[in-house]
Amino acid sequence: MIVDSAAKKLEASGGILDLSTGLDKLQGRWRLIYSSAFASGSLGGLRPGPPTGRLPLTLGQVFQRIDIVGREFDNIVSLQIGTPWPLPQIEVIATLAHSFELVGRASIRIIFERTIVQAAGSLSELPPIDLPRLPDFLSPPSSVRSGDFEVTFVDDDFRITRGDRGELRVFLKS
Repeated sequence: MIVDSAAKKLEASGGILDLSTGLDKLQGRWRLIYSSAFASGSLGGLRPGPPTGRLPLTLGQVFQRIDIVGREFDNIVSLQIGTPWPLPQIEVIATLAHSFELVGRASIRIIFERTIVQAAGSLSELPPIDLPRLPDFLSPPSSVRSGDFEVTFVDDDFRITRGDRGELRVFLKS
């Protein structure tokens, strides 16, 4: 709760945020430095996903790349996938590509578009794989493929968001 308390103080100091006139502050690449969802040991805040300890994955760095002109919002995740001994772990970079829209003055809605997986480490010469999308008639509606979060603080170097699952996320511009 120390991070949450510090975030609340910073949010209060920033005043009312209006991204309709300051959306350009989101532009760029942001490194996730704290997520209450990951700190809880699951993958999802108040609506938890699978426990992270049971998956053969090690989560590495997480970034968000935001392009305000193209309305693109990518979550970029470094993963190490466990393999049976004596094989080395497989390293990949997964890019979860989203479009985004401003909803209200400080809320963002992201809508999942596709996933691209790129091998890293010793396999980095392999081409990226654009995971196939389900046909439209099998695809879930955009309301299921979307998530909302509120940007509660942003300056040139630092961003705080609070998600629709109750998670707190803190980012540094990278």
